[in-house]
Amino acid sequence: MTAACFALRRLLLVLLPVGWLIALAGCQPIDFYDRTLEQPVPAAIEPPRELAKMSLPAYRIEPPDVLQIEILRQIPLPPHRINLYDLLQITVQGTLVDQPIGPRDEYGQATEDQGYKQVEAEGTVDLGWSYGSVRVAGMTIDEATRAIDAHLRRILKRPEVSVRLAQSAAMQLPPVNTYIVGPDGTVNLHQYGAVHVSGKTMLEAKTAIEGHLSQFLDSPEVWIDVVSYNSKVYYIITEGAGQGDNLVRVPITGNETVLDAISQIRGLSQLSSQDIWIARPAPDGFGCEQILPIQWDAITRGASPATNYQIMPGDRIFIAEDGMTAFSNYLGKISGPVERVVGFASIFTSAIRNFQTLGRGYNQSRGGYGGGY
Repeated sequence: MTAACFALRRLLLVLLPVGWLIALAGCQPIDFYDRTLEQPVPAAIEPPRELAKMSLPAYRIEPPDVLQIEILRQIPLPPHRINLYDLLQITVQGTLVDQPIGPRDEYGQATEDQGYKQVEAEGTVDLGWSYGSVRVAGMTIDEATRAIDAHLRRILKRPEVSVRLAQSAAMQLPPVNTYIVGPDGTVNLHQYGAVHVSGKTMLEAKTAIEGHLSQFLDSPEVWIDVVSYNSKVYYIITEGAGQGDNLVRVPITGNETVLDAISQIRGLSQLSSQDIWIARPAPDGFGCEQILPIQWDAITRGASPATNYQIMPGDRIFIAEDGMTAFSNYLGKISGPVERVVGFASIFTSAIRNFQTLGRGYNQSRGGYGGGY
């Protein structure tokens, strides 16, 4: 009895400090990940995470991005030769009262056509049924003004003519249009030729396009935006447990994390393990790539942002295969051909035996039939 009491005292002395430690610690969350992953690293390679994201650098255009280009100012360089289907704005003072030419009539009221006249297929502009048509194709604006003035002086006493080019048909791009960046890094602006924009930011591309258009237009102004970000992507590689790896190419928006990436493939498959990492190409100044281990239980069950890294362009998210599944598939690859050979041999042997048995039965029945006679 004394020995039992002594053993009980020793157990109480051991358990009492443990109980005090638990009581002092209070309620603590369960960690599903290794705290060493949060140890500080050099600032240049500190990976951004779910709650500490970073803005990506200025986007650089590359094939096959799709750009939207809006031409804000598209006036041909002088002297402009009037072409077929150009739109001219013609204003004439001193016209007949009931036959005004221009945006305002004699009483200051707006006219229906606002003075816009299109050069017709014959190269003429129609000034109205009282004034007739005047040929202006191939002329400069000053020459067209003098031609219209000379024509109207046959009908009017002292007309005052003003002609302005409102829109050129020969060298005119749609005000807003989309353009795909070709494999050579250029956008094709149709009659204005191609402009190289690959590797440029949007501001640099805007400057390049305006500089190119200045060969044809007077002080061109453009607005540019990327409507389809096709050139910046990341990759998700799922190891196939001996059945071939799966690769998914996903365009990047600049805000994805590991969870966002895995959701693109609808989670982990039955062939996958929870051994996941990001292989990130090395930034300038470092000699090797970054390998960022991911703790799946921590970022899912534990809601820990420590390894829920922000995805960067060019990242490879690698999901390793399940070892037991891979081993089972490996055994299946080895045993499968053997089983098929054995099965084929068994079927072949059985067919021969049945044929031999069928032959003996046929001969016996034939002999019995003959003996009956």
